Amino acid sequence: MTTSTSGNTPGTSPAPGAATERQIAEADTYSAHNYHPLPVVIAEGEGAWVTDVEGKRYVDMLAGYSALNFGHAHPRLIAAAKEQLGRVTLTSRAFHHDRFARFCAELAQLCGMEMVLPMNTGAEAVETAVKTARKWGYKVKGVPDGRAKIIVADGNFHGRTTTIISFSTDPEARADFGPYTPGFQVVPYGDLAALEAAVDDDTVAVLLEPIQGEAGVLVPPPGYLAGVRRITAERGVLFIADEIQSGLGRTGRTFACEHEDVVPDMYVLGKALGGGVVPVSAVVSSREVLGVFRPGEHGSTFGGNPLACAVGLEVLAMLRTGEYQRRAAELGEHLHRELGSLLAAGALTQVRGRGLWAGLDIPAERGTARTVAEALLPRGVLAKDTHVSTLRLAPPLVISKDDLDWSLDRLREVLTAG
Repeated sequence: MTTSTSGNTPGTSPAPGAATERQIAEADTYSAHNYHPLPVVIAEGEGAWVTDVEGKRYVDMLAGYSALNFGHAHPRLIAAAKEQLGRVTLTSRAFHHDRFARFCAELAQLCGMEMVLPMNTGAEAVETAVKTARKWGYKVKGVPDGRAKIIVADGNFHGRTTTIISFSTDPEARADFGPYTPGFQVVPYGDLAALEAAVDDDTVAVLLEPIQGEAGVLVPPPGYLAGVRRITAERGVLFIADEIQSGLGRTGRTFACEHEDVVPDMYVLGKALGGGVVPVSAVVSSREVLGVFRPGEHGSTFGGNPLACAVGLEVLAMLRTGEYQRRAAELGEHLHRELGSLLAAGALTQVRGRGLWAGLDIPAERGTARTVAEALLPRGVLAKDTHVSTLRLAPPLVISKDDLDWSLDRLREVLTAG
């Protein structure tokens, strides 16, 4: 491996300075405690690097949970946003605007689909997919009113709205937010037999993450997605792929489903679709499925706004080159090879993932994943824990091999110290 050539000095740094402590204290006072951030206050970002209010630089190995696939302040995306800011930013869908049709057409083409329903956040897109599947079930499949069922997997993370947490199996996401929305059946992730047994005449959809991100970057067994596609096609059920984290280049393909040559009935997209500049999400499907909507039945004030479409169009143009998918595949192979050496040395208990995305299980003797993330922080690397023992890595697809190696060296120091 190499040391960084990007201006950071390896090793530890002093405790957080006064500016950091002051801003964290103010946030603790005035913001609800729905997150537990690491003690760093970021002020600037460029590419794979960010700078805090004290002037210290860090490699961002989380990339906004894939929202920053193209890094911080990518010049093409910033230029697209600036150009649109000077023209018009919002009309609402009460009127047409000159970016909307092209955005929908190009996103549909990227997905190999026919229609697009733009929203803002990933959770909104998942809610839209749920509503779409139910309406399709009643209007097209002929399920009796009020009986539509959607099958989901345990360990899922699709967002935090009341309906979505109703089918979560994570107690932290679910507890104290009832009563819960009915109409969902949870089956084990990766278990085709359980999924097939759960399908009945009232089933309208199967909603899955092709790779479960929040659960610890869980990759399903080989053939699982293809099996889901077979079962849903045979039983007249929609296969909805939540590619909000796994899509748009993260795994080395445009969509994670492509690793098994699977095309779902519906893609749910978000995060990277807005380039880390603005929130952009969408449901993309066939005319038969999305054609069930009529004016007034669903909408969003900011969904498909001109600024979002302008940035989204630039994201789509960047993805069409294939450059970012190739980078994720090539650097991802290197990433997993290096992590494999840490696994072989006993510094990790398990490594999962695909492309530039990995979940690392930390040995108990090294503490929790949170303590590892905290130890990486003064060494200039930002990463995030999930479910106590798993550290997630998802660097921007623009990261250089040198900066990736430098970050992995810091991880090696933490995991093998003492």
